[in-house]
Amino acid sequence: MTHPWNGLTPEEHERHYNPQHAVPDFRASQLRRDPLNAAAASLAVVRDIAYGPDPLDTLDLYPAAVPGAAVHIFFHGGYWRAQDKANFAFIAQALVRRGVTAVIANYPLCPRVTLDEVVASARACVAWVMRHAAEHGGDPHRITLSGHSAGAHLVAAILAADWEGQKGTITGALMTSGIYDPTPAMLTSVNADLRLTPELARRHDYERLPPRVRCPVWVMAGGLEPWLWVEQSLRYAQHLRRHGIDSGLVVAPGLHHFDIIDQYADEGSLLTGCLSRLA
Repeated sequence: MTHPWNGLTPEEHERHYNPQHAVPDFRASQLRRDPLNAAAASLAVVRDIAYGPDPLDTLDLYPAAVPGAAVHIFFHGGYWRAQDKANFAFIAQALVRRGVTAVIANYPLCPRVTLDEVVASARACVAWVMRHAAEHGGDPHRITLSGHSAGAHLVAAILAADWEGQKGTITGALMTSGIYDPTPAMLTSVNADLRLTPELARRHDYERLPPRVRCPVWVMAGGLEPWLWVEQSLRYAQHLRRHGIDSGLVVAPGLHHFDIIDQYADEGSLLTGCLSRLA
């Protein structure tokens, strides 16, 4: 099989498939969001709810003021090996302001676990929300999802799972700057932590596995991201359409891998426009 990364030098592969190499000052984006995360401390929140047995199987739930609110679950990025929900509290503030109950999720990280366990935890988080959303004033039949980077991959994993018989409904999803086939990550320096094998990557290749949740999906990437990273979003959006899923594809100009999620805090952004269409 011919892959888009065939023929790249190791340096080119690292640039296209390791976002930290494509954006050398990537930490500056997180620092710029620190005041927004601090402002979210004023929100009502139930912190560190355990949804599974792993110490990182936890979520923060920010209830909306209105009863029966739609619920949105966000999965952070970090190439399945880094980051924490505390760094994305600003997303909850933007959602609660719009009358949506927000769930910001953690999950176990590589190399302590493998991608099998990461995906299983993300699915367990959604199952917990389906069972318990009503206890926190949310509507379990109006659950939307979003994720950034590796978090977008986890959203794709959730859409590929069978939710029949669960006490909740996924009604829409937004994936931003995602990786949907883990295979190219095996050839980056990141794999020292990920410990991906061809078999493990194939089990979680959501460009190959069919989606089972029938809901509208938006797929987004940044115009300043390396083209081969952007191409993953194009291929995944095409994959959804081949399976009859109503999917939209957006390439947001002027944004790179790490500042694209700042759009959650901007009511006029392309990202929040996509989110509003899912609610």
